[in-house]
Amino acid sequence: MTFPESDTPPALRTQVSELRDEAWPPDSASAPGAFAHDPALRPVSMLLVESATVLAALDILSKEIVHAGSRFRAAGLSTVVTRGTARGQGHGRRLVIAVRAAMAAMDLDIGLFTCDRPLQPFYERAGWQQLPGAVLIGGTPLAPFPSDRPGFDKVTMADFFSPLGRSHRSSFPHSRIEVYPGEIDRLW
Repeated sequence: MTFPESDTPPALRTQVSELRDEAWPPDSASAPGAFAHDPALRPVSMLLVESATVLAALDILSKEIVHAGSRFRAAGLSTVVTRGTARGQGHGRRLVIAVRAAMAAMDLDIGLFTCDRPLQPFYERAGWQQLPGAVLIGGTPLAPFPSDRPGFDKVTMADFFSPLGRSHRSSFPHSRIEVYPGEIDRLW
């Protein structure tokens, strides 16, 4: 099921919030279930639902970026999560494969995101490719949040959907890619 984040039915939204809180427990400064994306990134939620139970969920965030002198319609994956009791059954992989197909149909040039290094094989099995040496720069131009910051062990994953994206593929590996999603989603 796919919805603009703000239009996700309340019962499903509650379950997604519970899954996020399970995967990333809120700190003492934030209330459980309080997470939301920046509306400027046009968040779209994709859910794998079986018998009214959300098994896996993720969000697509999108914006225009400039890289190597060209402008691209880009989107990334955020908050990819599978219900703890449903892990290891292929639900997350199924959803990540489906999101790649959905992104290809969204008139995007490139899909691009970071993941923890141990998750790289999971995303590659779903059709995403690692961009060797690529670093996403999140945050804002005044307060950058790079994916190679100390303490992070991230890799950048991508797919190229349009002729423009494919023709510029070689400019992305071993580069610093300024995504700048803002202060809320600092790094999608």
